[in-house]
This record gives sequence, structure tokens and C-alpha cells, in this order.
Amino acid sequence: MATRSHSPSSTTTTTTGRIASDGIPQATLRVHTRDNVRVALKDLPAGSTIEDNGRVLQLVEAVRHKHKFALVDLEEGDTVIMYGVTVGRASRPIRAGEMIRTDNLEHSTDNSAAVQRQQAWQAPDVSAFQGLTFDGYHRPDGQVGTANIWLVVPLVFCENRNIEVLRQCVADALGDDPYQDYKRMARAMLNGEAPQDKGTAASSDQASPFPNVDGVRFLTHTLGCGGTDDDAQALCQLLAGYITHPNVAGATVLSLGCQKAQIAMLKQAVAKRDPQGLRPTHYLEQQATASEDALIREALSTIFDGLKEANRLTRAPAPLSKLRIGVECGGSDGFSGLSANPVVGATIDRLVALGGSGILSEFPELCGVEHELLARCTDDSIAKRFTELMEAYQRHAASVGAAFSMNPSPGNIRDGLITDAMKSAGAAKKGGDSPVVDVLDYTEPATRSGLSLLCTPGNDVESTTALVGSGANLVIFTTGLGTPTGNPIAPVVKVASNSELAQRMADIIDFDTGAIIRGEATIDELADELLKLCIASASGHYATRAVSLAQHDFIPWKRGVSL
Repeated sequence: MATRSHSPSSTTTTTTGRIASDGIPQATLRVHTRDNVRVALKDLPAGSTIEDNGRVLQLVEAVRHKHKFALVDLEEGDTVIMYGVTVGRASRPIRAGEMIRTDNLEHSTDNSAAVQRQQAWQAPDVSAFQGLTFDGYHRPDGQVGTANIWLVVPLVFCENRNIEVLRQCVADALGDDPYQDYKRMARAMLNGEAPQDKGTAASSDQASPFPNVDGVRFLTHTLGCGGTDDDAQALCQLLAGYITHPNVAGATVLSLGCQKAQIAMLKQAVAKRDPQGLRPTHYLEQQATASEDALIREALSTIFDGLKEANRLTRAPAPLSKLRIGVECGGSDGFSGLSANPVVGATIDRLVALGGSGILSEFPELCGVEHELLARCTDDSIAKRFTELMEAYQRHAASVGAAFSMNPSPGNIRDGLITDAMKSAGAAKKGGDSPVVDVLDYTEPATRSGLSLLCTPGNDVESTTALVGSGANLVIFTTGLGTPTGNPIAPVVKVASNSELAQRMADIIDFDTGAIIRGEATIDELADELLKLCIASASGHYATRAVSLAQHDFIPWKRGVSL
């Protein structure tokens, strides 16, 4: 399997609950015993006969794969259950065997579900991983990075042009232009020549003078001025999280001078995270510089001096407890909550059992499963903070005429995720089953070992940006429709929910969980494989597709506007 050539040989076929007694994979699945819908695992024509717990029903219409159909007749207002939780209410009568769609189901959750604190968590067997390490960059403050990056940051959008100048200059000087193959392709097309595919042209890449550095990353954004004071503070807190991140060796910061997000604000935010000043950071202000040429010259000097210093550090073994993995989903489909997300959740459970940490974000996509997460909070104060942040977010959304129910995208809906509650029930599976040890507001750093919840929007890049800003040194990103999302400083491992996607978009997918849908592998088997891939990526032994494509996405959250 091309997308998993890095990992051990494919697992043997095992029973997953989707193999019928005659050895033929089942065509449908009931996820939870309480559910009153089933999921089509393949396209089913009208009239198809479905067996469910000893009773037989016929589909009254064709049901596309990934979509759900009712198991019983539902009247208007009746609750629709999936994953054992409320995912919507019938907006009109739905017949047994009828497909669930936007014209017969509306968003609804059961916030009155009783919260019973999780008594004991049954940690997975991690004996196969005991004593394993990853090769990381050990920082003076005790953190361990999965990459070694020099960061170049604008405090305000006015500096984006200068950031781009620096990016092109550094790429040219280091012979590290990620787009050189595409540029050759464009030149060939301009000259009427047959363009070669990316990667087939003769390479002129030179050996890096800084072999222990993973690169220079240049952030751009649209904030820093013209917004509220809170926006400026949030930006500085986010940038501070990146500057002091374990994957970052040091940073060069460009400021215009007159913007709301002042250098003093950023310095204060950095000092809070790095009180000993162990992370070298250079602040340059254009309005206090003789000329633009002088600004660019000084910035380049700090970058190359920083690279020389960063290159002195080499990878060394670190315990898996130093891994903090952020989990994210984007371009989800009707299989995401059945394959990719549960595999990621089981991977996080393994990491937590080994003393490591996970971060689960996207608060709009936790709507409807709050009671399950509250039950996993380790004490009342953590549960209270989760409730308060969820309610505050919902009030913010309502104040701009929005709601969590608006979260599913057209692509989500087209592939079977009809309501936000339905999407949430599957999305929350990325967090596994381990106790929730902390709840963080946007930009707050994760400091506790175990699973933390982070308040972010559901927007793919805004949430991934926030996960890394709060300290994730690796990200696992699940997708059912395909998305190229990456991050400037942290490797992003892309996990497909279905094999068709993994094959069709192999250039952006790292790991395929489609064998779960086919009944050819178990969640536990693939979770073991995925954790091994994460260790390889954290060690620099495997370059994720997003890293190889230089997919350096960075979007701060302008709070209260994005969902």
C-alpha cells in the first residue's frame, strides 16, 4: 500500500464486526445498539433487503454509501440517534428504509443527558511500545521538538510583503525553493515544450549548509491592526506560542511600528512562556529603520546567524512522553467517524498510556457530545471550564447571527454528515477514551500530560494553527474528502477514512484506514501502525506529504466571527 510503505507489513484480516458469518463484508452498519439509523457502507439500490438485529426491512429508495437510513418509522419531531447520542430530529415523517437528508432531518442535541463521572479508564495495551523513543531536538527548557525551524514572523499584515521578500531571498540563497519543479514546468510550457511532471526534471538542489535545520518558515496573516484590542492580544499570544514552540530554534520578528499589536505586547507574551529568555528572538521595526534595504539586510543577518546556531543541535533519543499530538479533522465524510477518527482516538489513548499528551480542538464539533466529555473530566473545575467555554462560544456565534448548526460544509452534507451533531459525534472520536486532564482557551499552552481540550473553531487551518500554537509538536489530521492542510512548524500526518481517497489523492495522504470499512483490519491494529508512523515522523525518518509539499498553512482565529 503506497500510503503506508513506511510502516510494517499489512495486518492480517481480522473480524471487526463488519464481516458476516459467510465471510462476506456487510453492506451496512449500526454503530451503537441505541441507534435508530444504519450507515450504508456501499451504494444500495431501492428495494435492497437489510437485516438489523433479527428483523428485515427494505430500502424505500436508493441510499448512497456513507449515508444513513432510518430503521423505524419516525414522526416529525422524533429523535434520530447515532453513536448512541442524539444527532438530530425529524423535520417531517421518515419511513423505515428512507435515507436521512437535509430535507427530513434538522440539527438537535440532547444537552440534558445525565453526566456520570468516568470511574476508571481502561488503558490500552502498550507493551509493544514500552521503552521506545523518538529522535528529537532537546531544548534548554526541557521541551523536545520534532523539527528544528527558524521562524520569521510579521506582527502586522503591513509586513507581509517584506516577509515574502525574505522568503524568496532565503530560498534562493539556500537552494531550497519548494516550487522549483513547477517553475520549470511553467518555463517549458511558455517555450512550447512538453512539460515534465513534478520531480522528473533534473534537480539542481545543492546540499544544505545547515543539515540539522529543517528549514526557515515565514508566516503571513491579515491581523495586527484595525481590529479590537482583544484581537491584537490574541495574535501576540498565538505568535508567542509559535516562537517558543519546541520545534522552533529562534525567530525574527518584523514590526511596522504603529500597529495595535506592539512589540512590547509580543515580548510580554513570549516572556510568560519563556521566562529565562532561552529562545533567541530578534525584533525589527521598519519605522525605526533607516530604509527598507536596511531592514531586509538586518533581517537576513539574524536569519543566517540564527541558522548557524540552530545547526549546532542534533537529534537525540527522547521518551514518547515528550510527544504532544494535536488531532484535527477536515473535509470529513460519512466514514470519518467510523474509521479514521476512531483509529486516531485509539492512537491518542496509546500515547496517553505511555505518558504523552493529546489535544482535541474544534468546539463546534463537540456539540452534542458534551456530556460524554464532561464525564471524562478529572475534576469538577475542569468540567466547569469546558461548559463555560462552550456556552461562551455559542453566545459569540449567536451575537453575529450564527450557530453551531451551521458548521457542516456542503461537502460534509453531500457525503452523509447531515447535521452538526452527527458530524460532532464522529469528530469527537479523535479524542479517544482517556480522561480529560485540562481544558484550554484559545492560545493557552498545554502543560499537563494526558488529553486536553482546546477551544478553537471548526475551520481546518484556524484549528490546526491553534493546536500547534498551544504546543502540539505533531498533528494528526483525518479527512474523508481530501484536504492538503499542513503547518509551518509541525509535521501534519494526513489520515484517510477510505481507500478510494487514499489512492486518488496519494500525494497528500499519509495513512489509509479504509480497511476498517472493508472489515479487513481492526481499529487497534491500525492504531498501532499509526503510532509507529507518528514516531517515524517525529524522528525525521518519515517526511509527511504536507511537509514534502511545503504546505505551510497559518491562519489566526479572529474570535467570534469564524465557526
